[in-house]
Amino acid sequence: MTFTNGRLAGTTVALCVTGSIAAYKAAVLARLLRKEGARVVPVMTEAARQFLGAATLSGITGEEILSDMWKAPGEVHVALGATADAIVIAPATADVLARLALGRANDLVTALVLCARENARVLAAPAMHPRMWENPATQRNVKSLAALGRIEIVGPAVGQVASGDEGAGRMSEPEEILEAVVLALTPKDLDGLTIVVTAGPTLEDMDPVRFLGNRSSGKMGFAIAQRAAARGAKTTLVAGPVQLPTPPRVQRVDVRSALQMEHALSSIGACDAIVMAAAVADHRFATTSATKLKKSAEHETIQMTKNPDLLAELGAARAAKKSARPVLVGFALETGARAQIVAEARRKLREKKADVIVANEASVAFGGDDNEIAFITENRDERLPRATKIDLADALLDRIKSLLG
Repeated sequence: MTFTNGRLAGTTVALCVTGSIAAYKAAVLARLLRKEGARVVPVMTEAARQFLGAATLSGITGEEILSDMWKAPGEVHVALGATADAIVIAPATADVLARLALGRANDLVTALVLCARENARVLAAPAMHPRMWENPATQRNVKSLAALGRIEIVGPAVGQVASGDEGAGRMSEPEEILEAVVLALTPKDLDGLTIVVTAGPTLEDMDPVRFLGNRSSGKMGFAIAQRAAARGAKTTLVAGPVQLPTPPRVQRVDVRSALQMEHALSSIGACDAIVMAAAVADHRFATTSATKLKKSAEHETIQMTKNPDLLAELGAARAAKKSARPVLVGFALETGARAQIVAEARRKLREKKADVIVANEASVAFGGDDNEIAFITENRDERLPRATKIDLADALLDRIKSLLG
C-alpha cells in the first residue's frame, strides 16, 4: 500500500490575500497547504501588498503572484476559476466581504470568486477590528453570503487584534483554516455511515491525588475520528483524558475511567462501525479513597480488580444478535518481536470476536505523529509502511468501508 503525499494532493487552491495586517498569516497558510500536497496559486490585492511582500508568497508557493487583471495574459480569473478546487480568501477584509455580497467584480479576487466553477469551494476567513465585524452592515453582508450558499465563513476568532483591543474579528489561525479547506475538499465517501471511535488512555483513580494510567496520547484515535468526519460519516469520539482539540464535525464524549467509557459506549446507540483505539486500563483499584491515602504499612498492599473488556463485550453482544454490524476494530499495542505481536493480535481477534485488529508496537506508536501498523484478520497479516497517523486512519477507514460492502 502506498499513501498520497498529503490530504490535498492533486488539488489546486487559489489563496487570495486582501489588505489586512493579518496578511502575514497567509504565508503560514500557504506553507501548510503546500505541505498537504496542494498546488497553491497566490492572488493578492494591491492593498495586500502594503502588508505582505509578493516575493514571500511566490517563494513559498513556487507560483507567480497574480494581482492585476490587466497585466496578466488572457482572462486570468476565467482560467483560474475553471481549475481551482478551492478559493481561500485569508484574510478577508470587511471591504471584500461587502463587495462579494453585492456580487461585484472590480478586482481579481472578486472576479475570481464570481467565475469559480460550480463545484469549487470558496472559503473566507474574516479579519478586522471588532467594531467593524460587529457593525450591522458587515453582519448583513455575512448573512447575505450565507444565504447565497457559495461562500463558507471560517471564523473570526475572539481575541486581541492589532490595535490591542479585544473582541471578535481576529483571523482564525492558519491551522484552523487549513482544516476547513481539507474538510471542504475531502470526498464524502462515508456519507450516511455512523462511526464510533474511542481514543486516549483511561485513568483509574486511587485517591484524589494518584491514579493508574498509561502513555497513550490519543493521536491515533483522534486521527481516525477526524478523517471519518471529514469523509462524511456521523462520528462520535469517546475520549479519555487527553489535551487534543476536538476535530471538526465530531461529537466528543469525554470520560476518565474504563467504567465511564463502558457507560458512554452503551449510551450511543446503533452504529455501523466501532473503532476501539483507546488504551483501556486492564485493572482498577478495588476501592477509591475520598481522601489522600497516607504512606503506612496498612497500605503497602493495594487491592486491584479487573476492568471490563470493552471490545470483548461488544463482540459478544454482536454475536448474540447474529449480526455483521457494527464492524468491530480493535487495537493491539504490544512490545517484543514482530511474530509475537502478530500472534497476540490474532489471539485477541478470535477471543474478542472482532473483524480486524490493528497491531502496533509501543515504542513506535506512543506520542508521535507517525505509526507503523498491520491489519490482522483470521487469515491475513497486512503490514502497512510507516506513515502519518492521518494516512493510516484513512487506510483503516478504507478497510471498514470494504467490510461494510
